[in-house]
Amino acid sequence: MTPHPRRRTILLSAAAATGLTMLPFGRALAQITAAMPRLDVPYVPTPQDIVDKMLDLARVGKNDTLFDLGCGDGRIVVTAAKARGARGTGIDIDPVRIAEATENAKKAGVSDRAKFRVGDLFKTDFSTATVVTLYLLPNINAKLRPQLWKQLKVGTRVVSHAFDMGAEWPAEKTVEVDGRTIYYWTVTEANKRAVA
Repeated sequence: MTPHPRRRTILLSAAAATGLTMLPFGRALAQITAAMPRLDVPYVPTPQDIVDKMLDLARVGKNDTLFDLGCGDGRIVVTAAKARGARGTGIDIDPVRIAEATENAKKAGVSDRAKFRVGDLFKTDFSTATVVTLYLLPNINAKLRPQLWKQLKVGTRVVSHAFDMGAEWPAEKTVEVDGRTIYYWTVTEANKRAVA
């Protein structure tokens, strides 16, 4: 069975990202599927009204560099680039999601400002970020917290959809949108000292 043309494009992009473009499509797809990493967080897209509110809360503008950790289909990075003029990078461990995000940026006309790459969040350098967005799980947020404190500059804004960072880093603001919670923090000198 031949996949829908858009899905085929995404899967071919994933094949390119994993070096499998020389194989017949069916075989490349089978190898991509077999090589898929175990996901710590299931892919659940953030609704667009939540994306918009997250960007509002973080005051994202044209001078910002946004990193979306666990970017999925790239909608936060694409929206930040298209609607706010920001530059953004999305990181996800799933090559199919990265291929989809790259395609979405291309369709939105923001490929010059919205970049995506396959990567392990715990091995990623996001120290150039002025804004970090997340929609992960509580245990992943807690595990990432020291890395955020260590890498990010004082004043960097962090916004999470649905899950907080634990008692060690209470949110400065919380906002409810359609029964969903968004959490907001800024990195402080005290955070930096805690991991020095």
